[in-house]
Amino acid sequence: MSKFKLGEVCEFINGGAWSDKEYVDSGIPVLKVSNCKNSGFILDEIDFLPEESRKKYSKNELKKDDVIIATVGSHPNLKESAAGRACVVNDSVVGFFLNQNAVCIRTINSNIIDQKYLGYLAASFPFQHYIQMRGRGAANQMRIAISSIKEYEHSFPDLENQKEIADILSAHDNLIENNQKQIKLLEEAAQRLYKEWFIDLRFPGYENTPVHDGVPEGWEKNSAESFFEITIGKTPPRAEKQWFVEGKEGTPWVSISDMGNSGTYVFDTVEGLTIDAIQKHNVKVVPKGTLLLSFKLTVGRVSIATTNMCTNEAIAHFMVNDLQRCYTFLYLNAFEYDKLGNTSAISKAVNSKIIKAMPFIMPDKETLLAFSQITNPLLDEIYTKQAQNRMLNEARDRLLPKLMSGEIEV
Repeated sequence: MSKFKLGEVCEFINGGAWSDKEYVDSGIPVLKVSNCKNSGFILDEIDFLPEESRKKYSKNELKKDDVIIATVGSHPNLKESAAGRACVVNDSVVGFFLNQNAVCIRTINSNIIDQKYLGYLAASFPFQHYIQMRGRGAANQMRIAISSIKEYEHSFPDLENQKEIADILSAHDNLIENNQKQIKLLEEAAQRLYKEWFIDLRFPGYENTPVHDGVPEGWEKNSAESFFEITIGKTPPRAEKQWFVEGKEGTPWVSISDMGNSGTYVFDTVEGLTIDAIQKHNVKVVPKGTLLLSFKLTVGRVSIATTNMCTNEAIAHFMVNDLQRCYTFLYLNAFEYDKLGNTSAISKAVNSKIIKAMPFIMPDKETLLAFSQITNPLLDEIYTKQAQNRMLNEARDRLLPKLMSGEIEV
């Protein structure tokens, strides 16, 4: 083994500092710290730079297997910082530019340090512990000096061993990535059918169905609360820490960040609530299969509960049956929330009264049944693949420290 400081064997490339005025509607996508999640990259809110910027900032362009370390970051739950979070560039963000508050790390000599091994090193507990111990500022806005990251020292095994370790861990990540691609295809298939039937109105029997004011005969248009029981989440007093536990304990308590990290189904949450918290503060617990809709800060994020869960006050709960679930999930995903209310801040928040009164079109039972028979299996397959990825992530995370420490030899 050879011991090196990262600054001796790696190149550090700072993220660019671009102002809002420099962004345009389309062009070169920019990766921000907020897009980097433990589960990968969330790319639903992307800024763009003009194409002519590519030459000027060419060094800032991300390459496959680049390691991204967040140097500044906050967490909406105010319990942990995004600073220090490590992500590895995959195909979805190759060619993006990296924004400020993050640094890109690349090996200087691939004959000494394997780039994939470097990515797993950045995700390992010793590195993460080192980073957190050197962060400055409150946990909700921690800053990490790049000079501190450069000082991190590690005993690197020989190159062949590095590649073997990376290959073992990559096998898990490749399966995860393949599942993610299949999930995307399943989601797109459901969305295409939804558009064909309910946007373009090419549902079975449409030729013989009169349409009045955009609503086929036999379908009903009314407020959302006329079709569903809709409840709103709640947050116990934050100062009273006894109500909150780790996500794997107590009743899972969903935040908008948890929804962003999860995808279609929410399996895990950062925090949970105790039984006493739920009872004392009258927090609504919703059953498996409930649709969750965010309506503050990030409006229009939709997920499905996988067990009994509760949420914060920025999330509404739609109680649906099996016949309604996929249609309603896709309806809420496709809905144009900017049309609700008369406020310029609609992209940041709508209130619960507006959500309950939002316009909703419910097809007749025959059409819903035909749609659910096709799309419910797609949702079931997405659930299965998300569950598989969860197990693969856990298996990889158990292997990672043992391989890095040499406890398991390769």
